[in-house]
Amino acid sequence: MSRIVWSLFIMLFVCSGATPLHAAHGISIDGKLKYPPDFRQFEYASAQAVKGGQLVLHDLGSFDKMNPFTLKGTPPLGLDIFVFETLAVASLDEPFAEYGLIAKDIEVAKDKLSVVFTLNEAARFSDNSPITPEDVKFSLDTLKSDLAHPSYAYYYQDIAKAEILDKHRIRFVFAKPNRELHMIAAQLPVMSAQFYRKHCFEQKDGDAALLPPIGSGPYIVDSFKQGKSITYKRNPNYWAVNHPVRKGLFNFDTITINYYKDQIVAVEAFKAGEFDFMPVNIAKQWARDMEGGRFDDGTLIKKVFPHKNNAGMQGFLMNTRRPLFKDSRVREAMGLALDFEWTNKSLFFNQYTRANSFFSNSPLAATGLPVGLELEYLEPFRKQLPVDVFQKPLTPPVTTGKDGLRINLRKAEELLREAGWTIQDGVLKNKAGTPFAFEILLASPSFERVMAPYVKNLKILGIQAEYRTIDPALYTEREQKFDFDMIVQVYGQSVSPGNEQRNYWHSASADIPGSKNLAGVKDPVVDAMVDKIIYAQTQEELTAACKALDRILWYGYYLVPNWYMDGHRLAYRNIFKQPETLPLYYDYMQLLMSWWMKDTAPAH
Repeated sequence: MSRIVWSLFIMLFVCSGATPLHAAHGISIDGKLKYPPDFRQFEYASAQAVKGGQLVLHDLGSFDKMNPFTLKGTPPLGLDIFVFETLAVASLDEPFAEYGLIAKDIEVAKDKLSVVFTLNEAARFSDNSPITPEDVKFSLDTLKSDLAHPSYAYYYQDIAKAEILDKHRIRFVFAKPNRELHMIAAQLPVMSAQFYRKHCFEQKDGDAALLPPIGSGPYIVDSFKQGKSITYKRNPNYWAVNHPVRKGLFNFDTITINYYKDQIVAVEAFKAGEFDFMPVNIAKQWARDMEGGRFDDGTLIKKVFPHKNNAGMQGFLMNTRRPLFKDSRVREAMGLALDFEWTNKSLFFNQYTRANSFFSNSPLAATGLPVGLELEYLEPFRKQLPVDVFQKPLTPPVTTGKDGLRINLRKAEELLREAGWTIQDGVLKNKAGTPFAFEILLASPSFERVMAPYVKNLKILGIQAEYRTIDPALYTEREQKFDFDMIVQVYGQSVSPGNEQRNYWHSASADIPGSKNLAGVKDPVVDAMVDKIIYAQTQEELTAACKALDRILWYGYYLVPNWYMDGHRLAYRNIFKQPETLPLYYDYMQLLMSWWMKDTAPAH
């Protein structure tokens, strides 16, 4: 799911379409495209890139299925990126643009209630069967059904149906106008109807669940050891190898992913040369562990690659389905117990910026007090919203100064008292004598050192909090079932938020297993702002709706805001060449797929 969620984060785009649109090679928010119809490749892909070499990567945990689109189980890293393709792909150096891949032309109706995709006649699955409109319709119908992960049903909810027009064209009909819906439609992953009708889409158990799929992407599954490793082999007959959106990308002959139990073991394996490239998301490891002789002599390199991604929000998320966290005053008190300033200095080497928005590091973040259209959106709900939404800027608690933490804990104590919690025999209890006790579930032991001081601060308040790291597969299962008190959660956001917000926050998703409404938010005002985002007609409306939602979520205190970086910390062996131009909006895997091996000779 993390990969799914991250692909949507990078690839959500919109198109204003104020005038009739003709069939085009690409679409954008304002009708402008950086790349013309005859462009040869993206600027962040190098013309000097050559194919070849064996890339070895890593992942944590294990995998037990080969279908990345279902709810149950865990697929191997890369399956959705390397094996499957979409109708169109995003340009990583434009904020609101994408270009056709499987679809060679995209035609948006004047009323924005439909879009027609003309498929590329050359498009083929890896078994050399042509990609047809029937495959596209099958993909949409399947992903909207209860056979697929529920996040897809939310995402494609407003695509009413698909109509096959002829042997190369298919029309998606929309339930209502939505400025980004045709772009969402273009991001549909296309599956082989013949393959999944023969082998069953769900592939629930045993060997069937591990049957390598047929896709149209640049790689095929070559071999695997269940839960331990998987190797992707570049398809020598890949149909789009010279396509402008693929040229200079996906350059490695094979990509092997080895699995490790935890991040600490993986770091040592990387330094020992067991794999070639490693994103580092733990500040201590970046500052202290990525050092030594192999870094000193240039064998290994570590570098921060800047980006302009919307940082979204990471935080200690509370499950409001639990009676303990139903009161917003209790949730606010939880935030006052985090000493970010001490944590950033002592544990993170001052590498992070405090998250101050659910759209951190972007123009969509609410600042100051609400004005203009943003205020207009909020005003009808004034009586239903906390007064702070209108009177206080979004500001996380700070602990600067000698008594900073003590002052915050006193505020937390007062909030807890107002909510009916008092100290009894040294333990925080409610009127019924029930202790305030909960568990924090972790997927990685690396977060334990962060939780230790937080739990210590909670103990001062009389709260009995414990943290526990569990197996990643079990963690995923419990998350999908909402079986937790508190977890660390990341909400990635794109430069153009849209339908995914329904999955994150809308009441309709709160009780659907597998949804990302992990906090259990059920608020009609939140629902209204989510709809404002989804059905915004202009950038002004979208921005205002995002800022309004930002304020409502912030003062709902559904999580304890954490931190973010505006760059990717990457460590890698000195065996790669890289394009001269960086993309702007990208994840680490998209960047890596523009690299190639130094010692690979050009083909003759």
